[in-house]
Amino acid sequence: MIRFFDILLSMIGLLVMFPVIFFFIIILSLTGERKIFFYQQRVGFKGKKFKLLKFATMRENSPHIGTKNITLLNDKRVLPVGKFLRKYKINEIMQLFNILKGDMTIVGPRPLTEDIFNMYDLKTKKILINTKPGLTGLSSVIFRDEEKIFSEKKYVKLYKKLVTPYKAKLETWFNKNNSIHFYFFCIFSTIFCVFFKKFNLLEYLYNIPAPNNKLKNIFKKMHKDKMVNE
Repeated sequence: MIRFFDILLSMIGLLVMFPVIFFFIIILSLTGERKIFFYQQRVGFKGKKFKLLKFATMRENSPHIGTKNITLLNDKRVLPVGKFLRKYKINEIMQLFNILKGDMTIVGPRPLTEDIFNMYDLKTKKILINTKPGLTGLSSVIFRDEEKIFSEKKYVKLYKKLVTPYKAKLETWFNKNNSIHFYFFCIFSTIFCVFFKKFNLLEYLYNIPAPNNKLKNIFKKMHKDKMVNE
């Protein structure tokens, strides 16, 4: 059933967004490094590696310099047009092709690069590789402005200690509670979040694992106080 909706909604999404896709193909071909698409190897279902497709938003060698696969607030590696694409999640649209191909589903854990995947404990790794990765999902919505957490390099050093353990709890919860109802709930929540930046999903799902106090304060600042340079 979910595969049927994955195919149907992805095709509808691509048709509706075709003018936007075509527009940014032209824009990206004329600006920045003139690179249109970004392909990156991710860990997929059953541990199989696949090429994730996005619009290019960062400099070509970004995964190999600086903070690598962690993006900071006001990261200098992000290209000017890329800032707009990332703000409204337009760079993610191309993953609808990954969904049609069968590498991904619309709702599931985010497909991780191998270095980030290896930050998780063995139990969580088993859950992740036995769940098809998604375009959006519980942790994707909650951490949708993740780069704002890493506005200071000290947060990069604490990624494994602070963020990864909580994402592990969220993905474990998702694995146990996933359903067709939650599938559509996540889709609508994702669309809602694009237009209402202050929306905090944690305030509406009371039965999910709670973040620790440090993360609570970060989320509160992200969603309530509208951090600088938003």
